[in-house]
Amino acid sequence: MDTTEQLNALFCKVFDDNDIKITPEMTANDIEEWDSLSHVNLVVAIEKNFKVKFKDSEIIRWKNVGQMIESINAKLAGK
Repeated sequence: MDTTEQLNALFCKVFDDNDIKITPEMTANDIEEWDSLSHVNLVVAIEKNFKVKFKDSEIIRWKNVGQMIESINAKLAGK
């Protein structure tokens, strides 16, 4: 499973919706349940799943799912 597939599975789990299909352009505005608390839960799930840690400054720069994927891949490449 590649990064996008793994991230999609995390979105489905965090938002309890197996019909979610993430796209690079997707933002919090595209998922009704995506609020500040679920964002924290999503970040924690991403860090646990990919065994990476993000600084607050990195997370704040994420404007869409594509930037999340880029950050995850950059962290994984740096391991």
